[in-house]
Amino acid sequence: MDKTAPKKAGISSLLQAARFVLPYKKQILLAAVALLFTAGLTLGLVQYVRIIVDSGFVAGSAQSLSGAIFGFLVVAILQAIGTFSRFYWVSWLGERVTADIRKAVFDHLLTMHPAYFEDNISGEIQSRITTDTTLLQTVIGSSASIALRNTLLLVGGVIFLFITNPRLTSVVLLCIPLVIGPIIIYGRRVRNLSRRTQDQIANVGAYVGESIQQIKTVQAYNHQHEDQRLFAGHVETAFNVALSQIRSRSLLIAIVMTLVFVAMAAMIWVGGQDVISGRMSAGELTAFIVYAVMVASAVGAISQVFGDLQRAAGATERLLELLNAESAIRAPDSPEQLPGKLQGELRFDALRFCYPTRPNTPALEDFSLSIEPGSSLALVGPSGAGKSTLFDLLLRFYDPLSGKIFLDGVDIRALDPTQLRQHFALVSQQPTIFTGTVADNIRYGCPEASDDEVHAAADAAFATEFITRLPDTWNSQLGEAGIRLSGGQKQRLAIARAILKDPKILLLDEATSALDAESERTVQIALEKLMQGRTTLIIAHRLATVRNVDRIAVMETGRLIATGTHDELLKSSPLYARLSALQFDAPLS
Repeated sequence: MDKTAPKKAGISSLLQAARFVLPYKKQILLAAVALLFTAGLTLGLVQYVRIIVDSGFVAGSAQSLSGAIFGFLVVAILQAIGTFSRFYWVSWLGERVTADIRKAVFDHLLTMHPAYFEDNISGEIQSRITTDTTLLQTVIGSSASIALRNTLLLVGGVIFLFITNPRLTSVVLLCIPLVIGPIIIYGRRVRNLSRRTQDQIANVGAYVGESIQQIKTVQAYNHQHEDQRLFAGHVETAFNVALSQIRSRSLLIAIVMTLVFVAMAAMIWVGGQDVISGRMSAGELTAFIVYAVMVASAVGAISQVFGDLQRAAGATERLLELLNAESAIRAPDSPEQLPGKLQGELRFDALRFCYPTRPNTPALEDFSLSIEPGSSLALVGPSGAGKSTLFDLLLRFYDPLSGKIFLDGVDIRALDPTQLRQHFALVSQQPTIFTGTVADNIRYGCPEASDDEVHAAADAAFATEFITRLPDTWNSQLGEAGIRLSGGQKQRLAIARAILKDPKILLLDEATSALDAESERTVQIALEKLMQGRTTLIIAHRLATVRNVDRIAVMETGRLIATGTHDELLKSSPLYARLSALQFDAPLS
């Protein structure tokens, strides 16, 4: 989200968002009919006012007055019905379009490559989906209707002013450019300030989310006062930017209203002279004044709505940035298909890769390795050796800068990422638990699984024991990020999730690291059973957990430096021997 990039014209961004409105042509037509109907009735009511004054008050006719009042009431009732229809359908459009935009943005975000979220704060993205779409809903469901209605009243009022008294109308028209000018001049400033306001609000939301998610760390380090000070700074910055926007909008409204009332005063003075001289009737002057007030009110309303439109334009720009962002990982136009029965053979061929945030530091360099179908391979080495990066590339979270990865002889970049990933199951070192129930989290990798299948997966991961002790067992809510579970319990749920998916290739990133010795042993047995017949890659820092794998690959600074069994590597790899000595307290050979 490049905040330094030049901004497009405000209204053009709203026009780009119009594609979400166009599918609802029926509702647009109903709202437009109601809008025209109510605007016409409003203009017609003024004629009844003229008749009441001339035929009733001035002429002294009680019968004419009664007839005019009856007609006035009929029109007022029709106006109420029309207003109800207009408000309902316009509000319906606002809510429907807002929901569609939120879904479109969220659906698009789920397709973005992980590197996108390294550059963009999740809290700001959340703000755009919630706060910015709410602003847009206000415009579509309210402000746009007000703007169109007042535009109709402005045009219709000017026409009736000409019909009533062309000479007086010229006084009004002379002042319209003076009113429109400030709207145009201040419009861009209001839009830019609105954009800055939304950005600052997003920063506030991001800071709140991060502090709450990490509340244990915040309190453990007694960082509350510092966080309060920093948060106050974010809030005050947002307040000051919002105040600048409010000041500009207030000045705009004040200028417009002053000019409007000056024009009305001039008009009343000229019209009063015409009534005194007999050139127009009192009813005509009354109608003219009402039309003039209507025109003036319409201009004032449009000036205020214009500020809302500018705010919405800023919000729309932010939403369109999300919708127009392109993922670096996409399916090819004509993706290849994997063999009907996947074997699980993997081959890494001369991989080189740097993370986008560290373009000058290779995470992998000239990495080549072949893994036989159904075999197990452990990746060991110091932190930063590139072990987790291999998992990222295998799942196509990133693409290598050079080199290729093959699955059963097919370059994974020639595959649809969705098809590729359905053959993998990942158990991370820090397992992800989603807000929801125990069953929901286990079923995450296989939503159509039955309850019996969920229970069987939990049994295999040795998770049933603690699940049945929870207050609502399988339906227990786990809280945000599984805050109600221990680290080991989260790990076992993640393993159960992988077991349920029943993949051809397992990726285990320190999958037993959060378990105590007894649980680790039982889960290790479950994993060894699960690994049978599947290609398995294991990232391990504790070498005791991988001594029985088929092969071990030793990595350092992104390079493959040795492969072999545990006993072979003790003799052939000084780095592995050193790591082994540190963990097993064995002498270096």
